[in-house]
Amino acid sequence: MTVLPDDRLPLAAEFPDATHEQWQHLVAGVLRKSGKEVSDAEAEQTLSTALEDGLRVRPLYTARDAAPDPGLPGFAPFVRGGRAAGHTPGGWDVRQRHTVADPAAVLADLENGVGSLWLAVGAGGGFPVASLGHALDGVLLDLAPVALDAGAETGPAARALFALYEERGVAAGAVRGTLGADPLGHGARTGEPYAFAAVAQEVLRCADAYPGLRAMTVDALPYHEAGGSAAQELGCALATGVAYLRELTAAGLSAGQALGQLEFRYAATADQFLTIAKLRAARRLWARVAEVCGAPGAGAQLQHVVTSPVMMARRDPWVNMLRTTVAALAAGVGGADAVTVLPFDHALGLPDAFARRIARNTSTILIEESHLARVIDPAGGSWYVERLTDELAHAAWEFFQEIERSGGQAAALRSGLVGDRLAATWAERSKKLATRREPVTGVSEFPHLAEQPVVRDPAPRPPSGGLPRVRRDEAFEALRARSDAHLAATGARPRIHLAALGPAAAHTARLSFAANLFQAGGIETVTEGPFEESGAREACLCSSDAVYGEQAESAAAALRERGAGHVFLAGRPGPYAGVDTYVFAGCDAVAVLSATLDRMGVS
Repeated sequence: MTVLPDDRLPLAAEFPDATHEQWQHLVAGVLRKSGKEVSDAEAEQTLSTALEDGLRVRPLYTARDAAPDPGLPGFAPFVRGGRAAGHTPGGWDVRQRHTVADPAAVLADLENGVGSLWLAVGAGGGFPVASLGHALDGVLLDLAPVALDAGAETGPAARALFALYEERGVAAGAVRGTLGADPLGHGARTGEPYAFAAVAQEVLRCADAYPGLRAMTVDALPYHEAGGSAAQELGCALATGVAYLRELTAAGLSAGQALGQLEFRYAATADQFLTIAKLRAARRLWARVAEVCGAPGAGAQLQHVVTSPVMMARRDPWVNMLRTTVAALAAGVGGADAVTVLPFDHALGLPDAFARRIARNTSTILIEESHLARVIDPAGGSWYVERLTDELAHAAWEFFQEIERSGGQAAALRSGLVGDRLAATWAERSKKLATRREPVTGVSEFPHLAEQPVVRDPAPRPPSGGLPRVRRDEAFEALRARSDAHLAATGARPRIHLAALGPAAAHTARLSFAANLFQAGGIETVTEGPFEESGAREACLCSSDAVYGEQAESAAAALRERGAGHVFLAGRPGPYAGVDTYVFAGCDAVAVLSATLDRMGVS
């Protein structure tokens, strides 16, 4: 192989550079062949994907899509990470959540790869404060950081934790973790924020005596779980963090000390690139706040990232393992300092030992076997990621400024501004879920009606009364629950007959589509035998447009003569007499299925 003097390979030396315009022209040509009449300039826009917050993902990014200089890892604006060495050599902190005082489960986690504990304590979804010592029985508190999540009982929980450190002789300098004080986050959850004064004494004690322990958590999960977008999650976190800086400095801490008392918590979803960009944008935004506060060197944001509860499905929950794996990968690549992988059965109740094992091993495999932590900021330099980071940061800053203009995060929560914005975002996303443009595998796509339910002991009830908690599967879950109740009451699920017309090559695609659609609503599909033997009262014609033109009307009439009370056709609406409803890609599946269950008498 010949190598040029400047070490370049001559593989493309004889070919001229292609221009962006040439690429657009070729793309336009392909689109025209598929029936889309677009100009060269419109071709790229046609292939772009709309995201929330007014963002768009383009099909091609080049050097001309440059974003602001992200700097170097460990230096402001900390886009590339808060530490110069990144996660090397040990990887991120694997942090697991516990809502029950079970020392055996706690020790099993710590002995098998978990680095820190996230403990839900108090009446708001966890075990009693008095059981904190029992939950940590046998735990070496100088080695295992503890992150409390105690809501309005943060003060008593913090004092109990301080007492444990003293009883067990743990040196103050060895203590790591966070007290988890989050008055505004608790208010977002419950509608009743507690005053900073309720935890001020513990916060100041933490700042004075425990240099490795942080006092406050800026939890953005309430906004994510209420249906907020990535920019809205960041905007709320930023506004909350600024509010806490004001409280901390008013209590006597310097700006640098106040910045060092905060930990931020975000959600990681299976949209890996958006998650990566979100974490990078969060650090850039917080660095800007630190700069304005006069302490730019203290602007490295400490991030605890949790795999999204919103994406966790109750049907076919095993798929959640795949979702959380992608989310954990995105969190690691995005530079999270601590990552919590929720067990795959999180939405069903208390996780069992197998689910906890899989959850902690997800991070272990990514760190130890995939070597994800051996590269510092692996997404850095990607034109796509850098551009998305920049655009998301601007969208989040805009929402943050709107909150600040309204009087700050507390005022925005009281007035309903935050709730209204999140609700509007979720309403738009719900349309995509209902039309299956955002599919949920195992729920709205590829459902399995014969699956045996996964049963778990009930988990402590999480705090409520404030912002709602939403799930991607909720609309289809309601339909499946109606079907389950009908099955329990009658011994059979509601049924529909799929009438295939023409040869297999003509009807197979739409037969599969229709079966997938109706089963997503808990409706059993019957494809064998004549209609009158199917046990169904409704039918759906399935074939190609060409066959429909010849047979649809006569087939619909024949079905009605045999007792079909409602006739569907799988395909775009057409002029076919006898067809009541058309089902097609992009139709409102939830509305269609709900109306169908209503007609079938399924309550």
